Amino acid sequence: MKLNRFAALAILLFFLTSCTSQSPAASPTPGLISVTLPVGYIPNVQFAPLYVAMEKGYYQQAGIDLKIDYSFETDAMALVGANQLQFAIVSGEQVLLARGQGLPVVYVMAWYNKFPVGVTALKDQGIQTPADLKGKRVGVPVLSGASYIGFRALLEAGGLQESDLKVDTTGFNQVEALVSGQEDAVVTYLANEPNVLAAQGYAVNSLKVSDYTTLVSNGLLTNEKTIQENPELVRRMVRATLQGLADAAADPDEAYEISKKYVENLAQADQEMQRSVLTSSIDMWQLDPLGFSDPAGWENMQELLLKMGLISQPLDLTKAYTNEFLPTK
Repeated sequence: MKLNRFAALAILLFFLTSCTSQSPAASPTPGLISVTLPVGYIPNVQFAPLYVAMEKGYYQQAGIDLKIDYSFETDAMALVGANQLQFAIVSGEQVLLARGQGLPVVYVMAWYNKFPVGVTALKDQGIQTPADLKGKRVGVPVLSGASYIGFRALLEAGGLQESDLKVDTTGFNQVEALVSGQEDAVVTYLANEPNVLAAQGYAVNSLKVSDYTTLVSNGLLTNEKTIQENPELVRRMVRATLQGLADAAADPDEAYEISKKYVENLAQADQEMQRSVLTSSIDMWQLDPLGFSDPAGWENMQELLLKMGLISQPLDLTKAYTNEFLPTK
């Protein structure tokens, strides 16, 4: 996989909902280290932990002036790998793909515990297990990125090959493709499309990747140079982000209200649906212990990428991730 596709990988995994805006403008604060954090999507309630940490001053207390980069064009993997940026929010498969290309990136904090991708169908389709997808028409946003990785993991769990079903590329029109009957099932981000469908009155069933295997999901990325030269910055960045994560999970109502300051039009959006998006997201976060990266998830992810031919040989996983920067208390 070429490096210029990593931006697409960042877009596909994480955050496929409906608000569009910019975060409140902020100028650099004297005495703080300026950090730009690419997140791969538009401002959204699913970024509530970042907003909470910013609003409560956790990053400033850590000596960090944080700016969130929502641009689709930011090639976070390449920039972090080249040390032009020190941090990014990415998914586990991106880390292994990048290291397979020789980029010295390191995953230092798990945000999500459960891989947030699934296959969703209307209940009357009777799709209860991955094996039930055999012979069905399934829509996938694109044939790359975490959505596709999750889809392939479900096929593995059901003992299926792509040739056992009809796979269509739908773009990000999964809801329309499903309710119109164009597809029997669609690959979804579990915090988003199932909640949209429920809000529209549709009864659905979702096959969750996390019910069948453990895969590394979204978390905080840095690089070997930053770890070597400024490990305390990494530690402070992790600590502040985890403080926001813990607070958002402990008080979703507060997190939602704070998010309104950072996500334009969130206050005018469908409140019930958007709150369900946050609730679904919290259910997938890595909270116990906070930020811990499960070695089994990395092993399973590498095995899947090898089977898919996306990496050519096993990597040294101990260099791809670390838990050393997590708080000890």
